[in-house]
Amino acid sequence: MSMLDLTNDQLISLGLVVTLLLFSRAKDLLDISGILAATVTGLTVSLLGHWTWLVALFIFLVTGSLATKWKMEEKKALSLEEANEGLRGWRNVLANGGAVSLVAIFNFFNPGEEWIYLAAISSISVALSDTLASEIGSLDLRTRSITNLQSVPAGTNGGMSPTGTVAAFAGALVIGVVGVVFSPDDSTISEINLLFLITIIGWLGCQVDSLLGALLENRGYLGKHSVNFLATFSGVLMALFFYSQLL
Repeated sequence: MSMLDLTNDQLISLGLVVTLLLFSRAKDLLDISGILAATVTGLTVSLLGHWTWLVALFIFLVTGSLATKWKMEEKKALSLEEANEGLRGWRNVLANGGAVSLVAIFNFFNPGEEWIYLAAISSISVALSDTLASEIGSLDLRTRSITNLQSVPAGTNGGMSPTGTVAAFAGALVIGVVGVVFSPDDSTISEINLLFLITIIGWLGCQVDSLLGALLENRGYLGKHSVNFLATFSGVLMALFFYSQLL
């Protein structure tokens, strides 16, 4: 297949993947393993799904990385900072982009199902919601366990704080807006419903992450990245449920 044989969507997809990789490398958002994983993820999501999904992933990566670097010195003082100065590797990429990649693969074999777009963007909404909750909420000392509401140290897996809760909602809302802006022209879901669902699913998925962190990660049954993947995949399942029950 030559460049002339590629569709406009495919050309946009390839251009976005290249832009994502160059930007990530220039801004030190991803290490080498992260670059490789992002290449596979980006191509999978944009070519088997749609390039608009990759736009949402790109916004997640940039916003999440800014939040990671926010008040880095204070996080270091409390030992709450991400490893590698926030430079993300392949595990992080797959943890946050694995669910939407699976949706893209499903879309390739089952094109035209309307709920798929909602599921794809909702999984990314969960990813940004959880990232902002963790990175911004980790400095709030008013942290309580999601399971018993007892006070726990800031940054504890499964901990909730007022700041983190608001940040989680804001992250979900950002992706919700992106989802509305790039929604398919033939979508039967109203813009207000789409915004509401993506935002609510993103916020709820963040709570799923907290529950898994408290119940499984703290006990050594799961690692951080496994919890992140399961939380983002819960966004896919919630999207399918709400679409089938409410729309």
